Amino acid sequence: MPEINEKELTAATKPLWLKALTAVQISNHSYAISLLQGILVENPGFLEARKLLRKCELQVSGAAKKKSGLFGLQTGGMGLMKIQSLAKKDPLGALPLIEKELEKDPLNEAANDLLFDVCLKLELPDSAAFALETVRSGAPENAKLMKKLAGFYTSREMHDLAGAVYNDIIKHHPTDGEAIKGAKDASARASMQKQRWDENANMRDLMRDSSQFEELEKASRTGLTREQLEDRRNKTIEKYNANPNHLATVKDLAGLYEQLEDWHNAHAFYQWAFSLSNGDVALETKASAMKDKAIEADLQALENAVAADPENAELRAALDARRNDRLREQVHEAQRRVDQNPTDPQLRYELGNALYQSGDLSAAIPHLQQATRNPHIRTKVLLLLGRTFKGKAMFDLSIKQLSDALADLHAMDGTKKEVLYEKGLIHEEMGDRASALDCFKQIYEVDYGYRDVAKRVESSYT
Repeated sequence: MPEINEKELTAATKPLWLKALTAVQISNHSYAISLLQGILVENPGFLEARKLLRKCELQVSGAAKKKSGLFGLQTGGMGLMKIQSLAKKDPLGALPLIEKELEKDPLNEAANDLLFDVCLKLELPDSAAFALETVRSGAPENAKLMKKLAGFYTSREMHDLAGAVYNDIIKHHPTDGEAIKGAKDASARASMQKQRWDENANMRDLMRDSSQFEELEKASRTGLTREQLEDRRNKTIEKYNANPNHLATVKDLAGLYEQLEDWHNAHAFYQWAFSLSNGDVALETKASAMKDKAIEADLQALENAVAADPENAELRAALDARRNDRLREQVHEAQRRVDQNPTDPQLRYELGNALYQSGDLSAAIPHLQQATRNPHIRTKVLLLLGRTFKGKAMFDLSIKQLSDALADLHAMDGTKKEVLYEKGLIHEEMGDRASALDCFKQIYEVDYGYRDVAKRVESSYT
């Protein structure tokens, strides 16, 4: 079954597609969903409609919180299990049923996993990738499904994409050996692919002389000294000067500047690499990260200067001004990302956090409320919401957010301690000493050294 685009729609389907687009434009997402579901029944390979359907579902459902099923998998109950059984016999017939399940919860990991398998059986590879990319957007820490996605990209020789997925896994699971090896292999294969090398060829035969091979081997080693990195940087600059538009060279140079912690140059070259690429989101993300590091480094240097000369009023004023500029920049950047992808709860959280840090509590609240839709960040969002309401002296609403967060937490880990401690402080501020002490005692029972809980609890007995 082929995947199709808008131009390949039948004459009967095109009016429905236009109606769906119009419904989305006027924010009538429920009507758009019903239209798109019908379009996909007749045109299962129309990926553009499936993507638009998912965006509308996220708007309507708010990515409701899912419950864990057996063996830690996210399930949709018996309905999904029956669909799974049907999919083995009739994958095409199971497709609309899976979409109905996803209409309830677009980020459901088990349903998206099943959609991936069914799309592969129907020879819809791009639709299959989209299913697991949806999981990646909502639950990037799900190593099992992310490895499945990376393996899929590898099997299709899309090594850059595979590497990006492996790197996402490493962010959440830094010691995952399989992901670390996968990222290195993907990077190597992508490089070889771009250089049009045959993986089975003898690499020395592809070099003009053995010294080039030695240079490549040296470049692939990890743990280089700063002197070696600077030497590689200087050689790469020569290549760059010879051809400033060669994407691989620009990326290499950006990476070297990053390793050298030259954040300003790293940002400049990652940004240039993004401009040369065909809209590579990974490079755009890297450029943004390097920009943040450059700004933080400048701010740290200014803080160090103030610490060394605390009586210097001019330096202190410059530091205050820079901090304020930084807060405004963070809000502006977070707002830009939300404008690009308004349905992403993680981006909503980042904007809410930036607004909170800048002191604009009222503006932060609606973004944080939308961010609670993602169950994977819900707890930290509720904690920040509690602090935001506390900042507005709305203590009852603050207690409600923190109580909701505690309802999701079972083990007494660092997050639960932080929520309990914050809740205790608010009870104390409200004059409810008994409730405050109860919060502090819960922490005291498991962690005597946590902040000042020992002093607070023990002083209540004297």
